[in-house]
Amino acid sequence: MNTRPLNYILNPSTVASWNSAIRAATDKGLHREAILIYRRMKQCGLQPDHLTFPFLLKSCARLPDASLAAVFHAHVVKSPFYPDVFVGTAMVDAYVKSRQLENARNLFEEIPNRDAAAWNCIIMGFSELGSLENVLGFFRLMRLDEMNPDSVTVVSLTRSCGYQKKLGLLRVVHCLAIQVGVTSDVSVANTLIAAYCKCEDLDGAELVFAEIPIEMRSVVSWNSMISGYAYVGRSKEVIDFFHQMVKDGLRPDVSTTVSLLSSFASSGSILEGMLVHSLAIKSGMDSDVSVLNTLISLYSKCGDVEAARDCFDKMAKRTCVSWTALISGYTQRGDIDEATNLFFAMEATGERPDAVTVVALLSACSQIGALELGRLMNRYALANGFAENILVGNALIDMYAKCGYIGEAQRLFDSMSERTIISWTAMIMGYAMNGDFIKALDLFTQMLDAGLKPNHVTFLAVLQACVHGGLLEKGWSYFHMMSEMYGIVPRLEHYASMIDLLGRQGRLNEALDFIKSMPLEPDSGVWGALLGACISRSETDIGEYVANRLFELEPQTAVSYVGMANIYAAKERWKGVAEIRTMMKQKKARKSPGQSTVHVDGQFHAFTSEDRFHPEGLHIYEVLDTLALQLKKADQDTDLDTRLHIVELM
Repeated sequence: MNTRPLNYILNPSTVASWNSAIRAATDKGLHREAILIYRRMKQCGLQPDHLTFPFLLKSCARLPDASLAAVFHAHVVKSPFYPDVFVGTAMVDAYVKSRQLENARNLFEEIPNRDAAAWNCIIMGFSELGSLENVLGFFRLMRLDEMNPDSVTVVSLTRSCGYQKKLGLLRVVHCLAIQVGVTSDVSVANTLIAAYCKCEDLDGAELVFAEIPIEMRSVVSWNSMISGYAYVGRSKEVIDFFHQMVKDGLRPDVSTTVSLLSSFASSGSILEGMLVHSLAIKSGMDSDVSVLNTLISLYSKCGDVEAARDCFDKMAKRTCVSWTALISGYTQRGDIDEATNLFFAMEATGERPDAVTVVALLSACSQIGALELGRLMNRYALANGFAENILVGNALIDMYAKCGYIGEAQRLFDSMSERTIISWTAMIMGYAMNGDFIKALDLFTQMLDAGLKPNHVTFLAVLQACVHGGLLEKGWSYFHMMSEMYGIVPRLEHYASMIDLLGRQGRLNEALDFIKSMPLEPDSGVWGALLGACISRSETDIGEYVANRLFELEPQTAVSYVGMANIYAAKERWKGVAEIRTMMKQKKARKSPGQSTVHVDGQFHAFTSEDRFHPEGLHIYEVLDTLALQLKKADQDTDLDTRLHIVELM
């Protein structure tokens, strides 16, 4: 038996000495030892008092064995301290933390003369578990019991609103905090800031932050604002708050560093991320697991997978997040072989992949159409209990749809016990991509009838369906519905879809006027959609105007130059073609070669245009030449059959 905490016992004949030992063990995190001390105390013939159980139950709540709460509940019932509100509150806390909510509720209702601490215990417990309905229910009962809320109550209510992103309710709780007079408490202010940020009301968060006296602002206050702006991807404000924080003499901690890195990962700002990496090294935070995980994610999202791998290789201890972040990095780069190898290496080390890891690999399968690997991941999800996970289900639907197996995607969709807006959007986009625009729009109507609110991605899928179906009027209808009925501000990709739709209908002047009237600055995607329409229609004047805009935006991207050269060539304006080629040389514009990927015997093979470097290249091109001859012969036979058929008709 490990009896290290027994050193704290000055007089083993008194309960107070044993209580001190139990408390010391609990405070040091030696929770099993705390229970062993209690057992030793009982063996010595001493009975616990009203202070013994609260210390003991604190340790009980932090151990994974949920049955311990019931065991010590029995000890409490047998003791003379069962009606004690202090002991009862500790017992409720133990049940809540072991997630035995019904037992916690039943015990709470049995506590006589409940004080504010007892009410706060049950409210905070359900708040930490994200149960807003129960939190509000107990708060109403607390008020009916004529018990006044305090700062702890307000913090619990605020956290619940933040978890559920209930902005209206959060503002009500904020008013309650003002009424109770606890807004001057920094912990209350910090919690309000964090909750407003989670509800994406940054103005509300800044108002609360501004009301905290400068000398009272803690690192947590600043971190709440920094993480809030990082969450919505506003990197400029993140940097501004960080600079002001340092200027005010506060030293950034791990949370600050993680928020900064997360912000730069979202915006793709690798240089700023590298500067924060240097700061982390100087301050000794580069060995922290959360910092390293975020660095792996940063470098992966910014395309520097080698730097991500370097951070990963230097880790003394890797978590599931570490492996998943690096796997995502390789999948984004298209290196599916390495991503797959990492997945199996992760399992070999004993680190169990979670749903996010599975989703990362399924996302890779969707990108390159790797149906065989996608099916393997489907079987893995079934075998490891991820089949009912909504994230995995949505990723499987997306994978099958993008691999052309829309029937399998529909089967999975129909079998889902719960469908989110992402589930519906994946199916709508799947049908749109596979050319079945009628089914895509029908699904959208079914989704609205089911009471779900579409998001910006849903409308993008709907507009793509209209593009494939050539449904201009419906496209305009959905485009206006997005902002007028659902308050969704159209993004550049929505404008690009409408330009594509107009261009395919030959309404190029109307498309150009639409671009000029946009409230957003058009990007290469918007201009590129119109240039594509000009190429298909051999429209020179508008094509020249659009191409010049693209030359300004992306001077070294060859696609726009090639597109304009094709327009000139179609009009036999060879001088224009020559001028475009000269411009390409001057701007050093390069065309990225097209790439195809095939999956053979569990290995991926990538081929670029005119690629002759594959080890089996000679055999591959021999087969391709044979196929080309057969296709040519098939075309000739078809032409002959057609000519004979015409002669017969004559």
